[in-house]
Amino acid sequence: MTRISGERIAQIEARFGKLQALMASGTLVGDEFVQTAKDYAELEPVARAAAEVRRLRAELEVLEGLMADNESDPDIVKLAAGEAETVRERLPPAERTLAIKLLPRDSADNRPAMLEIRAGTGGDEAALFAGDLLRMYTRFAEEQGWKIEILSANAADVGGFKEVIASVNGSGVFAKLKFESGVHRVQRVPVTESGGRIHTSAATVAVLPEPEEVDVQINDNDLRIDVYRASGSGGQHVNTTDSAVRITHIPSGLVVTQQDEKSQHKNKAKALKVLAARLYELERSKAANAEADARKSMVGSGDRSERIRTYNFPQGRVTDHRINLTLHRLDEILEGWGLNELINALTAEDQAARLANMDMAG
Repeated sequence: MTRISGERIAQIEARFGKLQALMASGTLVGDEFVQTAKDYAELEPVARAAAEVRRLRAELEVLEGLMADNESDPDIVKLAAGEAETVRERLPPAERTLAIKLLPRDSADNRPAMLEIRAGTGGDEAALFAGDLLRMYTRFAEEQGWKIEILSANAADVGGFKEVIASVNGSGVFAKLKFESGVHRVQRVPVTESGGRIHTSAATVAVLPEPEEVDVQINDNDLRIDVYRASGSGGQHVNTTDSAVRITHIPSGLVVTQQDEKSQHKNKAKALKVLAARLYELERSKAANAEADARKSMVGSGDRSERIRTYNFPQGRVTDHRINLTLHRLDEILEGWGLNELINALTAEDQAARLANMDMAG
């Protein structure tokens, strides 16, 4: 693993010291205060990790000096040797923690995210599974203290969804959910199956970081906006006005429809929000593909056509195929609170891959 130099650690601590002094000075106002507070919050965990590495290295240097001193008391040498062994064990994990914190961060990690779930192969069973996945992510979001809002939902007759789009807001949403993009497969016996045969169905998940206004500029001239009467299940659900909105972004060919709200303006606003997220992800993908030496992450590309996970009901297990991890905790994972173990494992694998790439580059 790449060793972080003492000079680099000194630079980190010096920078953090300046930010601490600025925050304590009481002279910062407005945007300057906001930016400094943000920089301070981002650097604090890095500075703490750097300070721990510096402390352990300094302690080991003193102990090794005692052990090398011919005039040292034998009992002191023995004691120093034991302490040095402990420090040597603690130093590599501390250096790894610092290296991970110094890895380049995805600028979108702290963004809210657009969560899109679509039923795939499997008919009614796929729609029911899409509903299970929405429930899992909703429960997980609640566990994290996030807010989740359904923007658009196309419910299936048997239950579940043909398609559902939600906005997830909170701290570090995209960082936690970004590895969920791909094909999720379910193996179970449908309630309609009298013979007890296991069916395989699938649903596609896409997690897109939500852009800020400066990230995506949508030109009104690039849009074709069609309004029409929303479809429904009859009775009070059928609108008598043209409130449904279909927005086509002509340069990219992206199409977004929205009909959940009774107000045409609200439907248009939601559709534009979804469109902005998809355009932002399109630009991010282009930028990543343009890098000739772009890393191929061990946890997959996030391609929505890539099968990433299988939920096997008869065996009560969930397998993530990207990292060959199987957990026999299907119920807990589908309840949301068990999902953290999978996400943490995927994050750790991604960090390990990036550290390995950094070592090879260095």
